[in-house]
This record gives sequence, structure tokens and C-alpha cells, in this order.
Amino acid sequence: MSDLKPRTLISVQERLRDQVAHALRAALISGELRPGVVYSAPALAADFGVSATPVREAMLDLAREGLVEAVRNKGFRVTELTERDLDEYTEIRALIEIPTVGRVTRTATAEQLERLRPQAEAIVAAARKHDLIGYLEADRQFHLDLLGLAGNAHLVEVVGDLRKRSRLYGLTRLDQAGELVTSAEEHLELLDLMLSGDADAAEACMARHLGHVRSLWAEGQGEAEEPRPALKLRAR
Repeated sequence: MSDLKPRTLISVQERLRDQVAHALRAALISGELRPGVVYSAPALAADFGVSATPVREAMLDLAREGLVEAVRNKGFRVTELTERDLDEYTEIRALIEIPTVGRVTRTATAEQLERLRPQAEAIVAAARKHDLIGYLEADRQFHLDLLGLAGNAHLVEVVGDLRKRSRLYGLTRLDQAGELVTSAEEHLELLDLMLSGDADAAEACMARHLGHVRSLWAEGQGEAEEPRPALKLRAR
């Protein structure tokens, strides 16, 4: 059995299913779980030091999010994303998020927008600390809370689902190159533009940010990363 990182240790005080699902999402983000590879619940359970049941349940949760797909009598295969998939996801997000940012700029109060500043700062702090999981969680919360100011819960749900399906691979290399910090700082720039009341500039910033995120994904795919040695999640 491989040595486990602290973030993957399962606490008996918490729900195993949620713990395992979080650890698996982290492994997807870092590239430890590889696209196209089939992983069995018993093998992953051995790595996590738990029974196969919570792992299987967590994988079913990820399957509902489109992150993995069940392979009969074998396990779960990590879903592969094509360039076209990412282009289409980015296009849909742009159609929704850019005009929504403009609308929120015109309608939200300064107090509502300022409440988002700690989240924007948390994104930058996580990028600087090389905390990839913290980065993505703060980024997700900022974007969804920002869209929530438009008052359309279904819109937020759609974007949340798109974000799950278009998760970023190769973040480790991008983090090491310092490129995530630039993307992180765009959140503060966007917030300041919205607070200034410049809806057009805020929409332009959002469009640039989405394009930047898409290009980061493409660059991350350009070089295959070696799996991190500390957590050797075993395929079937």
C-alpha cells in the first residue's frame, strides 16, 4: 500500500463517502487519476485505508457529475475531455457569465460586491501558497456567489455543473510556472471594475478571464506530468 498524504487520510468522525469523494476530486485535479484509465473500488480503497463501499459510493457521485464513468465488472474510468469539449463548455459559460457580470454590475450594491472580496483574496492567497485544492474551491465559490447576485438559482446550477465537467488538469505544472497567480489576480481586477460601475469593462475582464482559464487548460495538456509519487492510486 502506498503512503497517503494528510489530505487523503480518512477521519472516522466524518462521512467516509464525502471524505473519499473530496480526495478523489483532488486526485483528478492534480492528475494522479488519469483520463481513460480504469480504477477499481477495491484498489482505491486499499490506498485510502477504507472498505470498498464508500469508495464505490463516492465514485458514483463523481459519475453523476460526469467526472468518471462506470465500466461494468471493472470499475470506473476517468472521463476524457477533448479540445472540442472544453471549447464548448467555455462557450456556454461565456454566453451566461459575461452578460450576467454586466447585469450584476448595474444592479448589485457596493456592499454585496464587497462581500466577495475575501473570496477573491483567498483565490490569490491559495495560488501563492501552491494550494491547488484551496484555489479551485475559492474560485468556484467566488464565481457562483457572484452569479448568485443575479437572483437566478438555475443559472448558478448550470454554471456549477459546467465547472465540474471542465475541471482543470495539469495544474501542478502551471502552479510551478507561477501562471496560476496571474489568473487568480484577475478576480480582484474584476471585482474592482464592478465596484466602479463600469459594466462594459467588467464584461471585457470576464471574457478575458474565461479565455485565460481555457488557455491554461490547453497549456496544461501540452506536457504530460509524472504522477505524484506520494499517492500512487492504483488502476484496476
